[in-house]
Amino acid sequence: MKHNKFAVIGVGRYGSTIAKRLAEKGSQVFAFDDNEDKIESIKDDVAFAVTLDATDKKALISQSVSDMDAIVVAIGENFEATILTCVHLLDLNVKRIIARASGLQQKLILEKVGVHEIIIPEDEVAYVVREKLINPSILSFLQLPDDYEIAEIIAPKGVIGRTIDNIEFRNHYELTLVTIKREFEEEKNGEKIKEQHVIGVPSSDSKILECDTLVVFGTAKNVQRFMDINEL
Repeated sequence: MKHNKFAVIGVGRYGSTIAKRLAEKGSQVFAFDDNEDKIESIKDDVAFAVTLDATDKKALISQSVSDMDAIVVAIGENFEATILTCVHLLDLNVKRIIARASGLQQKLILEKVGVHEIIIPEDEVAYVVREKLINPSILSFLQLPDDYEIAEIIAPKGVIGRTIDNIEFRNHYELTLVTIKREFEEEKNGEKIKEQHVIGVPSSDSKILECDTLVVFGTAKNVQRFMDINEL
């Protein structure tokens, strides 16, 4: 299995979270920041943690950034430093650059510079919070282009006890049931606890049980329609 090589430039709260999650997945992660305290706090969680000024092109070259599979620029507070760092990375022909922006104006500037993958964390968080507030039955979801999403939803009462074949996700709701997360009672350290497990690819005669979580794919409109009809 290939171990990807990633760099995260700017390891504040957002950047350090990305770096740690990548490392947990077995990737070789390089963390760069001009703040020595931030580097000190993350050095045990990643493969390499180096204090450097990413706006200095020679400093980037010294770390062989061109060899990275991807670099995340998550500087955050200093947008000028973000732009200059991205320009250097583009000049050095880094394979893939993902940059953090705060708002649409910064996103537009980064696009003009030549960065194609831009994330606005505040917008993503606001969208997730909004959807979960509007519909508490949605536990989590992944927003996709063209209004599609993969959503984890609490099984509505109208489908409990019915088989997947009987519900007809595709024909009636234009949804695909990806999998089911189900509660199982287990014993740990002498205590009985309930834990959720994915049951794999469900068969057509699988029944939906109370406390099941359904993972579905479709448009946001159809996910909402499925929940509205079956909550009645």
